[in-house]
Amino acid sequence: MSRLGKLPIKLPTGVSANLDSNILVVKGAKGEMRVDINPLIEIKIENNEIHVAPFKKEGKEAGAMWGLIWSLTRNAVIGVSEGFSKKLEINGVGYRASVAGNKLNMNLGFSHPIEYILPLGITATVEGNAITISGVDKQVVGEVAASIRKIRKPEPYKGKGIKYSDEIIRRKAGKAATKGK
Repeated sequence: MSRLGKLPIKLPTGVSANLDSNILVVKGAKGEMRVDINPLIEIKIENNEIHVAPFKKEGKEAGAMWGLIWSLTRNAVIGVSEGFSKKLEINGVGYRASVAGNKLNMNLGFSHPIEYILPLGITATVEGNAITISGVDKQVVGEVAASIRKIRKPEPYKGKGIKYSDEIIRRKAGKAATKGK
């Protein structure tokens, strides 16, 4: 049984939700999101609130889907009203990034510059050594940030690479000089 699934999802001002067969369409100031609803789950929209519940013939799968659909619906409502963002930091001498249209250009110590094409609906901004990835869909924002980080992961000796702004890199000591010669 889902504890969060019992809670109603409040629709902020300027956000509307419509249920078309098994697809929930949430529209807001930042855009539009669609959530596929499992047939085992029932959705009711009333008084600017979305209620998610399993049908009466509840089973294990319905219980599992209840919390998932509630979470996806909540993320869609937050995404179209506020949006999601991830912040990355670039550390290293000569490491830099710039945005041109829907392309993120990065110099990360390789023999060639890296050009990352941003998916539709995702925007990137660069301020100094910080890259901010933002968009409506939480999953896509996280995937883009992870794939950018994967291009040059931070190494443990000097900390060079791309890391999340709140990530802590465990540093290792370098080779110790020989003692007692």
